[in-house]
Amino acid sequence: MRKKILLAVLVASLSVGVASAQLGSGIVYDPTNYHNAVLRYLQLQQHLAELQKTYTQIVTAYNLALQMSRNLHNMPARYRALFSNWRNVTATNTYGNTSGWLGGVNADLNVLNGYLGATTQLGTYNPAVLAGMPDYEQARVKSQYASVELADGANINALATIGAIRGNATALETHMGNLEQDSFSDDEDLNSEVAVLNKINATNVLTLRSVQDSNKLLASLLEEQTITAKQQRELTTNAINAEISRQASLGANLTQVTGTLTNSLQNFRMP
Repeated sequence: MRKKILLAVLVASLSVGVASAQLGSGIVYDPTNYHNAVLRYLQLQQHLAELQKTYTQIVTAYNLALQMSRNLHNMPARYRALFSNWRNVTATNTYGNTSGWLGGVNADLNVLNGYLGATTQLGTYNPAVLAGMPDYEQARVKSQYASVELADGANINALATIGAIRGNATALETHMGNLEQDSFSDDEDLNSEVAVLNKINATNVLTLRSVQDSNKLLASLLEEQTITAKQQRELTTNAINAEISRQASLGANLTQVTGTLTNSLQNFRMP
């Protein structure tokens, strides 16, 4: 079929060339027209080869797209798994001082009052008594007081962080359930290229949010460990300072004891 078409084109080209070269009733052979017709024939062959190549590429791309568009059948049964749900902290409320703590740790509700209601309140020194202490004693007392206040701040922050995560857990579970349902769906509208990209983006956003919550918890743990390290340092520092003070006063005490002992021995008389 292709050769017949090309031959017809060649004949038509030759006819045009011959017609233009006619003189009277005789036919004159024109080499230029014949050469141009051959060139056109070769060009048509090249165009046909390019068309065949393009057609093959289009069919290959179509077959690949068709293969990539096929969904896995029965995906929920193959991949869906069950996970444990978030659970709130529960405790008895015998004297009415745990409900506030539970409200804070479960839903980030009035964390400060809930924490203060469940913990022993820190008293304050009388200013006159504090001023009457030696400088080193004042420094030790103020450092210990700061440790307790810092520990309270870290605990309150940790309760608020945990409460916020738990409070948002239900909505987060709903969003993840919707994403899971859309991912396992056989609906063509939910499996187009744009839809798949949107689901991938939504998954990435949820992952980032989860990582951020994890970072908040890690930061709270680090704060508590830092305060614990501070308290341990105070204990060690106080012990070292006590030993320094003991060593400094040891020489004078020994001199006083030996001097008294020498005097007592010199003045000792047998009855």
